[in-house]
Amino acid sequence: MEQVQLDNFGRLLKGKKDVLQKYIIKDLKITDPDVIKSSGTDVHPILEYTGNQNDFVEGTIYKISDEELKQADSYEVDDYQRQLLTFESGTKAWVYLKR
Repeated sequence: MEQVQLDNFGRLLKGKKDVLQKYIIKDLKITDPDVIKSSGTDVHPILEYTGNQNDFVEGTIYKISDEELKQADSYEVDDYQRQLLTFESGTKAWVYLKR
């Protein structure tokens, strides 16, 4: 994760922990060689909506600039889509989830 941040943003990101309700994390097989090189693996996590109140994902919300958000968009493969969601704390943040 740190190498991906350095490759895409040139820095390590700072963030705060939060929880996203009604989602789970699944594995996604990646084929893009640049993404695999940066992450060091061809299996990446992907958020999937379940609608089940018992499902949740613990994660980190990072503060990034609009330009960095565009860089993140170009890094993610087509299996992901970006969506603005509300976390348990009430904070709204962009997430990449299953298309």
